[in-house]
Amino acid sequence: MEFPKRIYTTEEVEKAKEFVKKGCKHRLRAKGSPIFKQKLKQALKLIKTAGYHNFLRTYIRSIVEIDGLTQLREADGAIWANKYAVENPVDAASLFIQKASHMKEYLEGKLYFGGAAETRSVKKRIEFLKVLKQKSRNEQVKKECERLLKSWSESVFL
Repeated sequence: MEFPKRIYTTEEVEKAKEFVKKGCKHRLRAKGSPIFKQKLKQALKLIKTAGYHNFLRTYIRSIVEIDGLTQLREADGAIWANKYAVENPVDAASLFIQKASHMKEYLEGKLYFGGAAETRSVKKRIEFLKVLKQKSRNEQVKKECERLLKSWSESVFL
């Protein structure tokens, strides 16, 4: 079974859901400058440390460097990220998990944008940061998780 090239029509979404249900994973592709790819690699290493790599690979097929605003491209199963999105590897890793959570809800037919959906995705991001903080052996990573968790605790999304 092959994942559809686009995930836009009802048939394509159903085919993608079947792919996910069968436990298939994407071979995550990175597209961008060498610096972007190097920073992305750092974020992906943290995602692996936290045990979320398979979750990311289930819902996201590529992460592409762009000049515009960082966003999930649902129809492509891709995250478009600018160079600033990957500057901080811990924050980037949590952002990518948040976008994968959005993609999961898109495939499940849930409302994946707006107030309640945004709250759910931020909670997934916070969950990731807590797990990364617990599993990482790197003190700098732990401190950055703590800083970001404090920042999110002051957020209007919670």
